[in-house]
Amino acid sequence: MDRIVRILCVDDERNVLRSLQRIFLDDDYEILTAPSGEEGLELLESAGEVQVVISDYRMPGMTGVDFLREVYKRYPETIRIVLSGFADTAAVVAAINEGHIYKFIPKPWDDDEVRFTVAKAIDYYLVQQKNRQLAEELRLKNEELLELNAHLEGLVESRTRELVEQNQALLHARQVLDNLPLGVVAIGMDGTVVQMNRSASAILGVVAAAVRGEHISAVLPWELTEFFANAGRTADGFQRCSINGAAIQVSAVNTLIDQQVGVVLTLVDCRTVCEETAKNGL
Repeated sequence: MDRIVRILCVDDERNVLRSLQRIFLDDDYEILTAPSGEEGLELLESAGEVQVVISDYRMPGMTGVDFLREVYKRYPETIRIVLSGFADTAAVVAAINEGHIYKFIPKPWDDDEVRFTVAKAIDYYLVQQKNRQLAEELRLKNEELLELNAHLEGLVESRTRELVEQNQALLHARQVLDNLPLGVVAIGMDGTVVQMNRSASAILGVVAAAVRGEHISAVLPWELTEFFANAGRTADGFQRCSINGAAIQVSAVNTLIDQQVGVVLTLVDCRTVCEETAKNGL
């Protein structure tokens, strides 16, 4: 055992203290002795950790019961053993209850019984101490888990709020895109149609939901496919072409689409431009 095991023996008779010391000569214990309860308390205060206290029941001044009761108040972990030749069972029971006594050993005692009792008391002390240590570690782990859960809940709440805000912003952007007076078609560099607004759907005569995720060559007029293949993929550009019998001005802008390079085609029905120009007297 690495730690020092200290046993405090308290008795007003010197020969009893010497007898107790002799019992533990072959054991690796540090034996402390005191002739009174008052001196025993002083030793407990200055000696460091004391695992076991053995006290006589009847002592002048501070009785063994008073002494052990005070030991329990100050050092509740210490194991308390009482020695007594007193035959009053009721008084002994009262002493055990008041001093929270671990064991009562009658006088005269058997040396082997005392050694065995003290060894068991030390084991009990160490087990109790280990249990307290484990309980404290468990309490700290539970506190860490509570803090971690609170932190995670905060992160989830924050992330959820961000996603809601992003979704609202995305919904608003889509609403704005859908209400633009010009057609907009977003195409990835691999030719996949990523987005299309209502104006583009009307100009091209297609359903936006049906063309998303499809290749431009499979779902859109060949004029747009050709424009995308030539001007749109190399640099910003525009041209006029005929789509579904209508003159359409097509422009291309290279941009980021879903964090990847893509092309946004804008479609303007020239008839609409002419009507707006005439309406404004230009």
